[in-house]
Amino acid sequence: MRTDLIRKTVLTAAGIAAAGGGIAGPAIAAHAAEAKPTSQVQDRKNTGGERELNVRYEAQPNFYYCGPAATRNALSVQGKDINVDAMAKEMGTTEAGTNSINDITPVLNKETGSNAYHSVEISNPNANDKQTDKLRQDIVRTINDGRAVVANIAGTTTDTDGNTHSFEGGHYISVIGYRDDGHTVTIADSADPNMASYRVSVDNLADWIATRGYSTN
Repeated sequence: MRTDLIRKTVLTAAGIAAAGGGIAGPAIAAHAAEAKPTSQVQDRKNTGGERELNVRYEAQPNFYYCGPAATRNALSVQGKDINVDAMAKEMGTTEAGTNSINDITPVLNKETGSNAYHSVEISNPNANDKQTDKLRQDIVRTINDGRAVVANIAGTTTDTDGNTHSFEGGHYISVIGYRDDGHTVTIADSADPNMASYRVSVDNLADWIATRGYSTN
């Protein structure tokens, strides 16, 4: 069931212009050389409140495929390599984007052969403490189960290195790891292969998801 709270993901004209008809690149600080490619992240078991899954990262092939690309990256942690065009068709993705997280969750379940995933809304304009803590618990549980979380985000956030990531028209990302018992999370972002992986606080991620939602175990 779709709601008005999980809003349609679209690209602004400015975002399309910035992408030059290609990948919808985020507005980020120029620290690409410091970024650790997501494909090099090793699957480290939960010791000391942290774990990161091994992602076979691929960038999105065009400006509106962030939903299928985030889902493909998420599924890759389970050794799956699903064609993004096939997933885009299943999700109803168009040049306006993928409508909501409710179009992502069924595909995750189909490709994993289970009903493990469900959609969670953060309906507030800003996440409250209860919603943020639920997100943290959901990420830790899902990662510990060897799966990635897919989130529908919008707006601007700052990562732990001080880089800014801005998607005013909306975007999809994969959450593929955590540390500090889930208070910091690792993002795989299909928008820019030079900034394929970065970390954000779970508080910032919850506010980034606010008014939208995420797919989790």
